[in-house]
Amino acid sequence: MHPLDVVKTRFQIQRGQADATSYRSLGHCFKTMFHQEGILGFYKGILPPILAETPKRAVKFLTFEQYKKILSYASLPSGVIFTVAGLGSGLTEGIVVNPFEVVKVSLQAQRNSFSEQPSTFAYAREIIRSQGFGLRGLNKGLTATLGRHGVFNMIYFGFYFNVKSIIPVNKDPAMEFLRKLGIGFLSGTFASCVNIPFDVAKSRIQGPQPKPGVIKYKTCINTISTIYREEGFFALYKGLVPKIMRLGPGGAVMLLVYEYSFAWLQENF
Repeated sequence: MHPLDVVKTRFQIQRGQADATSYRSLGHCFKTMFHQEGILGFYKGILPPILAETPKRAVKFLTFEQYKKILSYASLPSGVIFTVAGLGSGLTEGIVVNPFEVVKVSLQAQRNSFSEQPSTFAYAREIIRSQGFGLRGLNKGLTATLGRHGVFNMIYFGFYFNVKSIIPVNKDPAMEFLRKLGIGFLSGTFASCVNIPFDVAKSRIQGPQPKPGVIKYKTCINTISTIYREEGFFALYKGLVPKIMRLGPGGAVMLLVYEYSFAWLQENF
């Protein structure tokens, strides 16, 4: 799914039709990248997600279960528990994953060939050396990342478990699998549509600034406001199509693997 993530980032960091390097469509983006950067260009910034994915997903589901357990003592409705636990897990996940996102977006934004890029570790060292670990360095865009993951997980888990409890369980294992797959797909798609303004803001903050040496995109809300004012409402939804193409089916698969693995572990251990 990584090529779709690269394409999504490219759309999010371009600043309207006035941008000389603007992509006209999804197909134009794929075609241009392939001709200018080669097939490996679609895998720019792939090492940070590979390094982050296992701890990121572990944090997502571990903290979701823990927050859910803690909230159960408050005698809240189950729908509220799932939603708030999802929000908590997303905020925790955002803190863990943000440094990896900073390096990934910086590498994805570069339009040189894959072979000309610095290594992931060299780029990370350069960010730390020049800008440090703080909110202008390796943790740049933290508030936008918290918003992106918090909102996504809140809707992702809240929608999935609430809708799943409404639609009756099917006795046929194959149909039950499809029921969960469909709800998971809708969860990932719906969450992607709601949280994408935070995703766009994150890409702008963590990506290259319009003028070198001048920080235009600073805080999450300020960035969203600036994009809306200068480029219009729909600019906040740049990269939505590749994002849905990645997180719709990806979100469904992730929830299904989680559910079936969790049930198997409970039964056998």
